[in-house]
Amino acid sequence: MPLSTVTRVLIAGAALVALAGCSSGSHKDRALPSKAPVDRAQQQNAVRVLPGMPPVLDPSDIYSADRPGRLSEVVKDFPSRVYVPNTNSDTVTVIDPKTYKVLDTIPVGRQPQHVVPSWDLKTLWVNNDLGNSLTPIDPKTGEAGKPVDVHDPYNLYFTPDGRYAVVMASRDRELVFRDAHTMKAVKTLPVSCYGVNHADFSIDGRYFIVSCEFSGELLKVDTAKMEVTGEQKLPVHGAMPQDVKLSPDGKTFYIADMVADGLWVLNGDTFAKPSFLATGKGAHGLYVSRDSHEMYISNRGEGTISVFDFAKDELTAKWRLPGGGSPDMGGVSTDGAVLWLSGRYNSVVYAIDTRTGKQLARIKVGSGPHGLAVYPQPGRYSLGHTGVYR
Repeated sequence: MPLSTVTRVLIAGAALVALAGCSSGSHKDRALPSKAPVDRAQQQNAVRVLPGMPPVLDPSDIYSADRPGRLSEVVKDFPSRVYVPNTNSDTVTVIDPKTYKVLDTIPVGRQPQHVVPSWDLKTLWVNNDLGNSLTPIDPKTGEAGKPVDVHDPYNLYFTPDGRYAVVMASRDRELVFRDAHTMKAVKTLPVSCYGVNHADFSIDGRYFIVSCEFSGELLKVDTAKMEVTGEQKLPVHGAMPQDVKLSPDGKTFYIADMVADGLWVLNGDTFAKPSFLATGKGAHGLYVSRDSHEMYISNRGEGTISVFDFAKDELTAKWRLPGGGSPDMGGVSTDGAVLWLSGRYNSVVYAIDTRTGKQLARIKVGSGPHGLAVYPQPGRYSLGHTGVYR
């Protein structure tokens, strides 16, 4: 089906119905709650989670633990920093988010792709893809430790129970389940698709959806069994799915596609054919606002960020970087006021005001900045990537 026909066509219809019950309104006029509300009805409708996984605090909002100021005791004394892996320079640039100044440049392994917070929030793992290693960084001191041998670590996730790290071995065409602390391999899962790169977990943690960049496919993986239970080809020629993000109500997965130029909208439970929403050229990264009402979509191919309102199920704004750019991966500041994104092809990092969409700073870093991590961030535990917290 041609892309122009696919756009905004709802295949199953379930995603929009599920989203219709959420609250609406602009985040500019809403106070950001400091605590996650949990009422009796929510407790009665408790989610049956993967054994060992922390309970879901609020089934209507899986990001309720990510409110401003809700830092875990583990990270509350860590200095606030932005860690930027420079893929072509084999370094990590460390930025002070308050002053926008570069504080340090850390040499790491070959072709670092992402800086990933560990499940227990104690370590930042630098994914040295072509260096076949993970470099640990102590976020308390900012010092790098001895690299750990891990083959083809393009990206890194953690199962919601904290038991395993899941290495997205893109070139090897494997998902490698490793001990979350030692990184020793537990199970290697070969996949038939090409370019496994990003993922997100269901509300109960029992499965996760994986994007396959180079074959335009999606996988559904059983977390406990460590097995692929579903696979589908996206209905656009040359599709290149990227970041994956679950909706606050846990009912819908969004998958950015940098060739289709928008988001695939997927019911993960049924794994039926997804619908599509056009956002902009080169849609790449997905980041949820601190109040869980909006999602920021980086359109790398046109230097813009689209703003999606979950309740309205529509795009409400598009922010353009002055002079253009290549916004890629990143994260939201602890207070929710700033969206940090790497400029993949411009050797810079962008700081963007989430209330106005204006660029606050453009900071020079190394060559090929990619999956930067804003750290620390609110949340009880990390599911990996550049920081997916629950």
